[in-house]
Order: sequence, then C-alpha cells, then structure tokens
Amino acid sequence: MSKQRVLTGITTTGTPHLGNYVGAIRPAIAASQEESNQSFYFLADYHALIKCQDPEQVHQSTLEIAATWLALGLNTDNVVFYRQSDITEIPELTWLLTCQTAKGLMNRAHAYKAAVDSNRDDGQDSDFGITMGLYSYPILMAADILMFNANKVPVGKDQIQHIEMARDIGARFNHHYGEHFVLPEAVVDENVSVLQGLDGRKMSKSYGNTIPLFLPEKQLKKHINKIKTNLLEPGEPKDPDTSTVFQIWQAFAASEQTAEMRKAFEEGIAWGEAKKQLFELINGQIGEARERYNELLANPAQIEVELEKGAHKAREYSRPFLAKLREAVGIRKIG
Repeated sequence: MSKQRVLTGITTTGTPHLGNYVGAIRPAIAASQEESNQSFYFLADYHALIKCQDPEQVHQSTLEIAATWLALGLNTDNVVFYRQSDITEIPELTWLLTCQTAKGLMNRAHAYKAAVDSNRDDGQDSDFGITMGLYSYPILMAADILMFNANKVPVGKDQIQHIEMARDIGARFNHHYGEHFVLPEAVVDENVSVLQGLDGRKMSKSYGNTIPLFLPEKQLKKHINKIKTNLLEPGEPKDPDTSTVFQIWQAFAASEQTAEMRKAFEEGIAWGEAKKQLFELINGQIGEARERYNELLANPAQIEVELEKGAHKAREYSRPFLAKLREAVGIRKIG
C-alpha cells in the first residue's frame, strides 16, 4: 500500500456537541486533507444498537452526524465516508474473527468488566442486562478495522484496549490462515482538547451537560450563559486555569486571542462579558457550517447520495478481500 490507511469510526447515538467537534471531528477533518493518508470514516450504526434500542433515535442520529461531518467540510472525494451497515462484508468478517477469538480475551474487555462490576455493586446477577452485543463488540470493532487493513486508528485513551484486541485477533487469524491482515496501531493525540461541560465535568451526553454544536444562535447563547462559574464580581481577578469558560475559549481561539482573554481574566472581566465574547467567538466559527448543516437536514437525499458513493468505494476493498478470506478458511465452491 502506497498510502497509510487511517480509519475513524463515529457512533451514531446522540447529537454532536462542541466536545465532539474539538476532540474528534475537527482534527479528523484536518487529517483527511493530508496527501500521505488514505482516510476511512464510517458511521457505526451497528455499534449504536448496543446502547440504543430506539430505531428513530438511531436513524435520526445517523442523519445528524452525517450532516455534521459534511457541513464541516469533509471532502468525500478525498476520503471513504460510509455507513457501516452498507458494508455487508463486515458482519460476515465479524463471524470469521469470532471463531478465532478467545473467550478469555472478551472477558477482559473494559466495558464488559465495568458492567459486571456495576451489577455486583447493585446486588444483581453478574450478567444482568448484558447482551452479547456488549460482550463481543470488540470483535465487531476489529472487523471494522481489519476489513480495510488500517495502519492507524485515532482513538481516545479509553479505546486503546480495543485496538490491542484487534491486533490480537488479527494476529491469531494470520497464524492460522496466512498473512491477510495488517496489525493496526492506536493513535492517541495528547494535544486534543477534552472540553468541560456546563457543570465543569467532562462534556458528555451521559452527564447531560453538553452544548450541541449546531444550536440556533439564541439557543447557543442561552447554553453558554448556563456555564457554571464562581461568585467573583466584575473587577475581581479570576483564575483562567480553573474556568470552564476560559477552557472552552482556549479550544476555539487563536493563541493571541487566548493571551488577551487570559489578561482580561486577571483584570477581572465580568462573567457575563466573558460568556458574551465566548458566544461571539464560537458563533463566528460555526455560523456558515450551521447554515450548511440545516440545508442538508432539509435535503436528506443529498446525504444519502454521499453515503452511497462512500459505500461503493468501500465495497471496492471489502468484496474482493472477503472473497479472499472465505477462500482462506475453506468456504469455497466445490469442484
């Protein structure tokens, strides 16, 4: 392979928020412009079924997340942007890999262990409410990665284990059936910002403290005004390094703007004024993309065209590769 393959999965649950944008979407779209990379981006709608059993929510989230990435400038001519469920070879590969995956490996998966521990703490049976989807989803994730022989997979620290599992599963398959899979490497960007939410904790849907990315202007201003602050009055110096307002400002501002705001904090800027300037900064950066996003939501057929284009490109890799893997494991025509 002449280019390095980079693969990113996007789970289709919930509405994208500022934390998603700063932590994952913005750097991924920037990386997709690099000529040295061949980038694969997929909407992980099979993964969404593990946590969400509301069909309309899964569908709506797929629509909103696809529209978000397209509105923010993902160049689909330059990358492979597809819906996981459009690649029927992925669930088949998942089964081939399942037959090579040790149960003990799945027993060590962080999400499964956390669910078991939670059940025990609540006095429940260890496996209460745990589906095979939750238990074995690292194998589906391995199939996502190994299907396209991705060299690099950008992830957060909490996902490193899954990449290591994909390596283990791929290596075991290679040992039994020959060298078919490139073993992927996890890429953790230590410089990626983890935004604080309205309450000062990590911005997360599970905490209910997010600021959705493409809120209308009035709603965006209202959400920013809800950011928790202390009781310091205008004119009293404020510590920028413990402030959610400043932390979000820093994620969107240029270095010169950040230095100016730091000085303003030290000089006692009023919280209302700081939040007003934060709104203006964010709104100025996402305004055009928000218009494009709303246009796409009003014309979902345009999104479907892009996803079908991406699925066609993805299947150019997945179909011949799976045929090769079927041959390797002995699933072939007789005679």
